[in-house]
Amino acid sequence: MLPAGGELGIWHITEPEDWFLEKLFLYPPELRQLSELKGRRRVEWLAVRQLVHQMSGRSLRGAFIKDEFGKPHLHESDWQISISHSHGLAAAIAAPQLCGIDIQFLVPKITRLAHKFLRPEEAACLVPAHELDQIHFFWGAKEALYKAHGRRQLEFIDHILVKPFTYAGPHGQTLGWVQKDEEKQTFDIHYERSPEGYMLVWALATENLDPKQKNTYI
Repeated sequence: MLPAGGELGIWHITEPEDWFLEKLFLYPPELRQLSELKGRRRVEWLAVRQLVHQMSGRSLRGAFIKDEFGKPHLHESDWQISISHSHGLAAAIAAPQLCGIDIQFLVPKITRLAHKFLRPEEAACLVPAHELDQIHFFWGAKEALYKAHGRRQLEFIDHILVKPFTYAGPHGQTLGWVQKDEEKQTFDIHYERSPEGYMLVWALATENLDPKQKNTYI
């Protein structure tokens, strides 16, 4: 359970594709999307939808509807949702405010790409003992903020800022901002680093979109 009644879930995928196809009612646009996927991505795509359905508590599954920017929303829900999957895990978050989530399996090659998304002040807080974890955290945080903003046309270095902090082990939090033109949004960012080598990061806007929104996404 998250602040303001939000929810976060993780699914460890051990089931075959047929198991999900028997459980899930997929709408025609979703069937078309699935037909374009191959291999492991198909099972991860199915698993994240099963996860959100179980989190919602609905008897009849709500479809994933994408807006004009490609951001997913749950049909007939006021809540925000965000999804991610990586190497056999699916993750999802749902909340009454803007939210985003990212999960990544740690891989050394990310260190070669860090200069493409880290601002100088973010890179300055890296320490050799935790560098791989920290780089994955910053990448996950910026992915989560990008998804929460949901309107594309954001540069990770120019428009997405993560407050540097002292990395203190497998879980922690900091602040992040999406800032472009005259717009600035503030987010609480949390992370968990699992013993199995995954970095999970989620972001929650510090203000609800609308205080009159429902307190459930059923």
